Amino acid sequence: MQAEWKMDTRIIHESQSPDPLTGAISQSVIPAVAYAFPDAETAASVVAGEAEGVYYGRYGNPTSRTLEKKIAALEGGEDALGVSSGMAAISIALLGFLKHGDHVLVTKDVYGGTYNFLTSLAPRFGIECDFVDCTDTAAMLQAIKPNTKAVYIETPSNPKLTILDIKQITQACKLHKLPVIVDNTFMSPCLQKPLELGADVVVHSATKYINGHGDVLAGFVVGSKDVIRFMRKRLMGDLGQNLNAWDSFLILRGMKTMALRVERHCSNAQTVAEFLEAHPSIERVYYPGLESHPQHKLALAQMKGMGGIVSFEVKGGLTEGKKLINSLKLAMISFSLGDPETLVQHPASMTHASIPQKERVQFGITDGLIRVSVGLEDVHDIIADFEQALAALFPYSEQNSISK
Repeated sequence: MQAEWKMDTRIIHESQSPDPLTGAISQSVIPAVAYAFPDAETAASVVAGEAEGVYYGRYGNPTSRTLEKKIAALEGGEDALGVSSGMAAISIALLGFLKHGDHVLVTKDVYGGTYNFLTSLAPRFGIECDFVDCTDTAAMLQAIKPNTKAVYIETPSNPKLTILDIKQITQACKLHKLPVIVDNTFMSPCLQKPLELGADVVVHSATKYINGHGDVLAGFVVGSKDVIRFMRKRLMGDLGQNLNAWDSFLILRGMKTMALRVERHCSNAQTVAEFLEAHPSIERVYYPGLESHPQHKLALAQMKGMGGIVSFEVKGGLTEGKKLINSLKLAMISFSLGDPETLVQHPASMTHASIPQKERVQFGITDGLIRVSVGLEDVHDIIADFEQALAALFPYSEQNSISK
């Protein structure tokens, strides 16, 4: 790949070229399970990881391998592992560093699925965790135990969009020889490069912005060759969490527009966030692109864009929040994010329902919090939808509207 090519160009061309036999520009789909070798020595070399190649579908396939190389290059990693979902990527990344008797530090406002894995399934394997405020690096370091083996963060966090200083955290953890795993789902490789900031491993739910069309479940782990090789053989392969060829093809196709999509998601989200912050019926808006965000300056320094997620609290709390999202006509109530459509959800009863209420409050996830995945529609239509829903609950003067 030409070194001078920019990210938008690399997203389309990285690790992909016309098929040498047919000249096809579109990626071929190779769903084969088994693969033949010219001799036993070559087969053994591929199985051992000494030579490039695939040998059995549970450990990967050529279509997925093309995608893995693309993701690794875009994230700045040595290698990547494509798996069957974002949670598969998260669990594999954690199990890659943790075993019975180990402890992991986790940022306190973390995705509900990650919380559920660490509090329900991981303890069955003898793995302990503590949720800490990773905006305070000193407090995070004080929480390290003798058996702490890794630190897991996501930034921006889900759903409050807390921004963590990746470089500061990783530098501190290196002094304690602790690997740092970063969930980069909300940013995509377009907007943030955790590995370049010192992280050891990056995870993605590719279901979201990387694929971007709401029709694929997939995840990625990116890191060093040795780490990825271990996760491929001993975790993904043994647990059967592989990514299939068709889904890999869909992601490769969807990625060609990722730069354009992410840019539109960001610009729409910024406009929606500004509208909501100016609205008298909104208690508070969480979006790193707003100067009111507590880590706004850090976001500008660490990220190339502010992302497509906006969270906010409506006056009246839980009751009014649910009435609001039930009144929306364009935005859809849904669990996911990063789709072309604007999606809205209530974290306390949906994505973070597995977290007990007492702990949700400690994490800052109130019952009235609403998360919006701002889509690719015309932003005036998105704002008009929220405007009519808010007007039904809290009539106000048109001078507060920015959609006119």
